[in-house]
Amino acid sequence: MSASSDTLNPRTKSYEFFGPPGALLVTLSVPITTYALYFGCSEATGGCPPPISTSVIIDNLSSLSWWASLWDTEATLLYLGWYAFCVAAWFILPGDWVDGTQLRNGKKVQYKINAFSTLLLALGLTSGYIWQYGPQSFTFVYDKWVGLVTAAILMSVVQGIACYAASFREGALLALGGNSGNVIYDFFIGRELNPAIGSFDVKSFNELRPGLILWALVDISLACEQAVRRGGNITDSMVLVLLFQFWYVVDGLYNEPAIFTTMDIISDGFGFMLAVGDLAWVPFAYSLQARYLVFRQVELGWLWTAAIAGLNLLGYYIFRAANGEKNDFRNGRNPKNLKFMTTESGSKLLISGWWGRSRHPNYLGDIVMAFAWSLPTGFDTPITYFYVMYFAVLLVHRQLRDDENCEKKYGKDWHKYTKLVPYRIIPYIY
Repeated sequence: MSASSDTLNPRTKSYEFFGPPGALLVTLSVPITTYALYFGCSEATGGCPPPISTSVIIDNLSSLSWWASLWDTEATLLYLGWYAFCVAAWFILPGDWVDGTQLRNGKKVQYKINAFSTLLLALGLTSGYIWQYGPQSFTFVYDKWVGLVTAAILMSVVQGIACYAASFREGALLALGGNSGNVIYDFFIGRELNPAIGSFDVKSFNELRPGLILWALVDISLACEQAVRRGGNITDSMVLVLLFQFWYVVDGLYNEPAIFTTMDIISDGFGFMLAVGDLAWVPFAYSLQARYLVFRQVELGWLWTAAIAGLNLLGYYIFRAANGEKNDFRNGRNPKNLKFMTTESGSKLLISGWWGRSRHPNYLGDIVMAFAWSLPTGFDTPITYFYVMYFAVLLVHRQLRDDENCEKKYGKDWHKYTKLVPYRIIPYIY
């Protein structure tokens, strides 16, 4: 590697996730947890959690036939067909091209904006199919759950390996946090900042399309399964989960340009961590509540329905208002005349509005919404609250990573800022 390349792509000096051992642990635990959420809470295994002894688990794990049952050729072909559809839609559907933030090599990546139109096309085709053939024709996701999970995880592994191998080509811009020289760690965290095939940016594509849109389609399939069992209608709890999560997907895709100011796009490389999170974790772990409601049908009544809907709206308002302030400010607009401080480097940090209440008010909105998504399942099991517990841990970890990066970037100015905005996520609490 040349001296100029060493300057542009310096070695990573510090580890996250407790280094290679932590990276290996997360690499193994995410797929295991995705399967465990199914086997630990499903109709097929007998409950949530199921009455399975330790000896039964050991017998299953030592059985080749059990491991073989994780593979489903038809489910794999369905998943590959879905992924191919998303790629084709990216190329075929029209969309604006926008510049990302300037990279340390002085260049900007151009991103094609058509995730929302891809969602509309997918929903149109799905709706037409269900209208033509009935809800019973779209329940196959529930039946082929394990096979689809396996296919998504394998796709994540393949992409992680391919992107890691491609990152060694001449001229690749590496992520500052993914060039440690340790194969396990760099494969997990992501070595190259923006792996691409021509104008096709792999990271931003995976971030919004295959997993996020599939999440909405999975929820629709689960609602169809419940409707078939109930003679054509679904419970008020399923309606809430479907609407909450569907709206979250729509909002994210409609506001696609906002993602280009996030840490995932700006500073993280694309490796197995983002691949498995985008492709497997999002559609198959985040839909746990809807899958649970298929076999444990909860009727809430109008009072609980209204209360839970109100809580979700509150979370969404915080999330959207905070992100709106941030995006306006980063794009040179300040319609609310928010106060800010200027660092020695010339950067500006908001110290009023939502961003004066905490350093990550959008995370607060996310946590409130996550709790609202779990409430429709009732209180018979804690497993359906896994999402909100996991999400809270994830967001606290992101906050710690972001604060660490900001301290390195702004130095003593960051310490001044934290005195002006002392709360990290939840005002007056954390």
